[in-house]
Amino acid sequence: MAQHVVVTEWSAEWSVLFEREAERIRRILGENCEAVHHIGSTSVPGLPAKPIIDIMPVVRSLEAADGCRGAFEELGYEYMGEFGIPGRRYLRKGGDERTHQIHIFACGSRGDIERHLAVREYLRAHEETARQYGRLKKQLAARFPYDIEGYCRGKEAFMERLEKKALAWSREQTSISFM
Repeated sequence: MAQHVVVTEWSAEWSVLFEREAERIRRILGENCEAVHHIGSTSVPGLPAKPIIDIMPVVRSLEAADGCRGAFEELGYEYMGEFGIPGRRYLRKGGDERTHQIHIFACGSRGDIERHLAVREYLRAHEETARQYGRLKKQLAARFPYDIEGYCRGKEAFMERLEKKALAWSREQTSISFM
């Protein structure tokens, strides 16, 4: 069965689900864990999103994180390795009706970490951009209800522009912590 692409209105429950899962992740990763961030659309209040909690742990060592694979699998995660992004470990839970995604990066992957956090903070600070993004996501979900690749392709140009703006904006800010 193909993944069903559903975009729903933002829910405060997503923050609770993130906190609950982040605590489990911290326990699994132990002292290797430097930080755990809520990223993606569910981390932006008011932004419609696929109800999938995106989580970004930052670790000292990816190799040590790889050693925790069994513990993550006990929580129901599929350990997918880099899955197309060098220096990342991608895990997903829920199969085709995914509920959580984990994107583990080592501290040295500063560009990837900064990119995710900059987009989150930019959308939180720029409501009109978040509204535009929400409208686009709803339109794409209606157009591609069982085609996640089509949905993602439809967001590419918007996301490229957003990421550039967000990175430039975040570098002007002094209050954003990337760890």
